[in-house]
Formats: sequence, C-alpha cells, structure tokens
Amino acid sequence: MNTGFGTSANSYGGRFLNKDGQANIKKTGLGFLEKYSWFHSMLAVSGTHFFLIILLFFVSINLVFAVVYYLLGTEYLSGMNVESEIDKFGEAFFFSAQTFTTVGYGRISPTGFLTSAISSFQALIGLLSFAVATGLMYGRFSQPRAFLKYSHNAIIAPYKNGKALMIRLAPYKNTALSDAECRLTLGISENENGAPVNKFYQLELELDKINILTLSWTLVHPINENSPLYQFTKEDFEKVKGELMVFIKAFDDKFSNTVVSRTSYIFPEIVYGAKFQPMFQRGSGNQTTVLNLEKLNLFEKVDFPAEA
Repeated sequence: MNTGFGTSANSYGGRFLNKDGQANIKKTGLGFLEKYSWFHSMLAVSGTHFFLIILLFFVSINLVFAVVYYLLGTEYLSGMNVESEIDKFGEAFFFSAQTFTTVGYGRISPTGFLTSAISSFQALIGLLSFAVATGLMYGRFSQPRAFLKYSHNAIIAPYKNGKALMIRLAPYKNTALSDAECRLTLGISENENGAPVNKFYQLELELDKINILTLSWTLVHPINENSPLYQFTKEDFEKVKGELMVFIKAFDDKFSNTVVSRTSYIFPEIVYGAKFQPMFQRGSGNQTTVLNLEKLNLFEKVDFPAEA
C-alpha cells in the first residue's frame, strides 16, 4: 500500500508521525520565510503562545515608535509635562500605544510635519495589524478540529480466546461527531535482501466505522492468521522497530464540516498483556451516562499466555 512514506529504512530517522499527528519531517534547502507559512503557524500554535506573540508584537512595535518619537524630540509631542528622560520615554511609549490603537486620548498630540506624518503612518499600521489579528482570531475559533484524546499507550489484550491490538480514544468537547471512521496502518522495518526496508500494512479493525462518537471508542485489531502481527511475542515488540499510525475522520455537526485527527504509537509505547479499565458508567439516578475522561489512559496488567 502507498502511505506517502518512503520505503528505505536507512533514510528515515525516528517515528513517522509525532504524537500530535504531525509528520516527523524537518525540511531544509529553503529559506526560513519560504518553508514556513506564518498564517498556518499562527493557527497551529497553542492559545497561550498565540496571545504571547500578539502581546510581544504590540510591545515591540510601540517600543520602536517610542524610540523614533524620543529621538525626534519630545518637544514635538504637545502636552507632555514631565522633566526626567525616563518619564519622557515612558510618555512617548504610551503615546505610541494610543496612536497604534487609534484611541487618541488627546492629552498628548504630535506637532510638526515629521512627527505628524510618523504618527499617521503608525495609525495605519495599527489598523492593518488589528485587522490581521482579528482575522487570525476568527480563523482559530472557526477552524474545524476533531477534539479527540487518545490513550497514551496501545495495548495487546486477551480477545476471543486469542489476542488483539487495542487503542482507545474519546471526544472531550461538547461537540457531536457522526459517521466516524478509522484507518490503522502499521509501519515496520523488515530485512529484504540484507537491507532494512519499511513495509506498511493496513490493519483490519473489528469495527472501523460508527454512526456517532459520543463515548469512548476502543479500536480493536484481532491478531489472527491474517494479521502481520501474528505470532509476535512480547520480545518482538521490544526489539523490532515499528509504528502504528491512527487516522480518524468524522463529521462535526457544530462545524458542519469533516474533521480529521491523527496520532501514532511506536512499539515501545505498546503494552503487552493488559486491558483497559472501564471509563463510563451510569450516573446518579440511572438517568445519564458518565464518561470519565481521566480514566482514558488507565489499564491493568493481565496474565497473557505467550502462546495465545
């Protein structure tokens, strides 16, 4: 099967996908501005980093203009009634911030052609900057996302007198995901003609589609004669280089759009001989079902015959 990943194991370092679903690829050969889309980067960063970047930009650009006003001479800023140089620079900074945001309290105003021209140019930059920031804010809030959490580990568990590979996931926002489907791909390094080669297999799931995803969903791949993991022992999972890649696609009613999610598990993240603990039960009064998201990663070790 064609997964989009290369087959030469010698050309690959580390895992194929990171835990957050992003490809573990570092691109070179282009300049920094050419290989990164600042728009996509601003949409992808965490909320904390996003607001820190906005704050840093706001402070930095006002510091630059404050220096310009200070060097031009604070006598060209009418209404400034301070004596010390530090206070003058502080007033220039806050005048810059008021001009940038187009607040304009009126206590300090520019005099002279050059200072007025610079403050007008700064006001234009402020209008454009806030328009861009507003667009980014809207893009972040309106961006369709699959709010899914995955178990930290995949497990090999007893299953129908045999064993099965299991991965658990669950939605964690107040969204409604319907028509969810999953593809589970195994990438494994094998020797072929004396050279390591990456081989990829589509793993069959007991259930690869569900109508609505409201509770937890345990992906189950029965390990039988048709599975590439057949006769794999605990030692094999410890010494063989392999990775499980999970691809989820669903329809979000709130976004009215298709959302996707990805993650991966390398073989050291697979626990051999375990089973997941239940993570939902009846609520008080038997009127609701309670989904305990804090139990998503909980499993317990079980006796697992090596020959099973």
